[in-house]
Amino acid sequence: MTISPHRPREKATPDAWRLTRPESCSAAPEECRSVGSVTISLGYQIPNFTYPGGAASLFDTVAAQALDAEAAGFDTVLVMDHFYQLPGIGTPDQPMMEAYTTLAALAASTSTIQLSALVTGNTYRNPTLLAKTVTTLDVISHGRAILGIGAGWFEFEHEQLGFDFDTFTERFEKLDEALQIIHPMLRDERPEFTGKWYRAHGAMNVPRFRDSIPIMLGGQGERKTFRLAARYADHMNIICAIEDLPRKVQVLKQRAEEIDRDPSTLKTSYLASVALVESAADADAILGSIPEDRRSRAFVGTADVLAERIQAEILDAGVDGVIVNAPLNGHVPGVVTAIGETLAPLVN
Repeated sequence: MTISPHRPREKATPDAWRLTRPESCSAAPEECRSVGSVTISLGYQIPNFTYPGGAASLFDTVAAQALDAEAAGFDTVLVMDHFYQLPGIGTPDQPMMEAYTTLAALAASTSTIQLSALVTGNTYRNPTLLAKTVTTLDVISHGRAILGIGAGWFEFEHEQLGFDFDTFTERFEKLDEALQIIHPMLRDERPEFTGKWYRAHGAMNVPRFRDSIPIMLGGQGERKTFRLAARYADHMNIICAIEDLPRKVQVLKQRAEEIDRDPSTLKTSYLASVALVESAADADAILGSIPEDRRSRAFVGTADVLAERIQAEILDAGVDGVIVNAPLNGHVPGVVTAIGETLAPLVN
């Protein structure tokens, strides 16, 4: 396997953070920090927790992937916010770690990499609880949390676990209301809000490590998700068939312009599944094992082929960054490092 060279990232330290005390920050000066431009250029998502060794070594394997990602040039590690494994990856009875417990443990295991769910299902938590949870993650991680959020979609999971699933329209009504509470709470404001689904009356959110925490929306909906992203988000992770990506990027820009927002302030990434192989024959075998509805987001090939395709089909489409997962073999030692060394030169 040919690995492209890359320049290791410089590690961030507390001295590198810009200390600020904006008018909205009620914390002591030394407690009120912000970072400059926060985005995701190269993220590594961990969607699969079925590993050799079972529960006894499960988190050790997760942490090893996060540490390898941190060392190999990834800037963010992400986990799914689900309680059952998803169709297309495995079966519902396979292991699934709770997202924010896992992210908190990873915060203690890593030092520089950003941490997020891709994405939090809004239907699983009250908005004020979610704001508090991600803010606590930011404190534990010394300013590395990103709130990834979406409307929620996995009906089977809702039915079995007793979460209200509601209609498509109602889930997006809930997401809109939730963001009207969460957005100010992540910016040291105390929202007063009474909606159809949620309410908050002067909700406080302390302690905080930064004056604001980035918000990322995930999805592909042009009428609802993209409009919410334009209003509330710092980052939009686009999940769609690869042939639709250029149009999605343009529509997202239009949604920002519709509310007089500079589209360049809404950063973007694309979620792709990747597998590094030695030959075209190996690539064909792996592609044949991937469910047909997921193949359009699967990038399988040698290091050179993988880098060429991601550059041409994702980054050249106008997307700022890429988030990859490797559900087939990401837990195998060396795989995350090889992927990072292959892709980091594209975004650094």
